[in-house]
Amino acid sequence: MMNPARYARICEMLALRQPDLTVCMEQVHKPHNISAIIRTADAVGVHEVHAVWPAGWVRTMYSAAAGSNSWVKVKTHPDIRDAAAHFKSQGMQILATHLSDTAVDFREIDYTRPTCILMGQEKTGISQEALALADQDIIIPMTGMVQSLNVSVASALILYEAQRQRQNVGMYTRKNSMLAQEEQQRLLFEGGYPVLAKVAKRKGLTYPHVNSCGEIEADADWWATMQAAG
Repeated sequence: MMNPARYARICEMLALRQPDLTVCMEQVHKPHNISAIIRTADAVGVHEVHAVWPAGWVRTMYSAAAGSNSWVKVKTHPDIRDAAAHFKSQGMQILATHLSDTAVDFREIDYTRPTCILMGQEKTGISQEALALADQDIIIPMTGMVQSLNVSVASALILYEAQRQRQNVGMYTRKNSMLAQEEQQRLLFEGGYPVLAKVAKRKGLTYPHVNSCGEIEADADWWATMQAAG
């Protein structure tokens, strides 16, 4: 049985998740930046982050990202058009971190709306194609000689502004999670029973139900398959 304190902590985390707030990394490729962005996303309650990576990068980069935080899903896209179509289908505003004539201070944005924050590649920034698909350019005001921040630092500043605004309107005081039941169950099982989850994945078994006491509810056949050699 899962430790009751751990079960309560996971349930608390699930209730605070913000499924309509996300980050999209367009060809961000340095593992330490990917890891830092995902850790910050988890800290502010983002459930899923997105990445646009060329086909050759996917396996390596996804491995680096997935290892940094098991609580945040990483969804990959083959190109920015596919990513933007997904965000727009979710009713999200797409904000591009880019200095332009129409850019506004990132703190002037209403982050209580469904929002995707688009972060560009470390050296070249956001592509022209991505900028054309964005709804608004945003900037982080800077008064020093340096004209840009590290991508993970910039994403952290913006995400915490989003968290501040959402806290002010009560979006972090929900008692029930906005995530689908299936997704809640996945996180309860993988987070509460990580060893069993690895075995179930390896054997291709469907995850069992985790009840309101944090206990696994599974039939004898499921347990027998789990315990069988191989």
